Amino acid sequence: MIQQPIYEEFVHWLDDMLENNDMPEETKAFCFNLYEESAEDHVYGVQLIAAGEFDPEDKEGEWACEEIWSCEENIFTVDTSDEEDTGREHAQVLIREMVEEYLGGGKYRDILNNAQGTAIGFVDGDLDVIN
Repeated sequence: MIQQPIYEEFVHWLDDMLENNDMPEETKAFCFNLYEESAEDHVYGVQLIAAGEFDPEDKEGEWACEEIWSCEENIFTVDTSDEEDTGREHAQVLIREMVEEYLGGGKYRDILNNAQGTAIGFVDGDLDVIN
């Protein structure tokens, strides 16, 4: 279930990324890269990248390594320390729900939805293709 305050912060961050950066014309897909910012504090980072390749069958995400744009160090962080489950799988579910909500009604959702695909996953794990 989406927590509205954190979702509003996520929307602000993502709107800023999509409004203030021209995506390269050769963008085929987007990936929300997830990182463990602080495993002991249960803080996870989210980085948006645009990729010049896309393969929905490639769960390992080799296509996402074909990065042509990145929000670089402008990382959105999610603190799950107040959640019942603080593990990375749960964090991915929470962040995925926010991305899906944005894809359905976010201000700049068309930028993401017009790509061949959007995925989410930890940089050292498999990707979940969302659309």
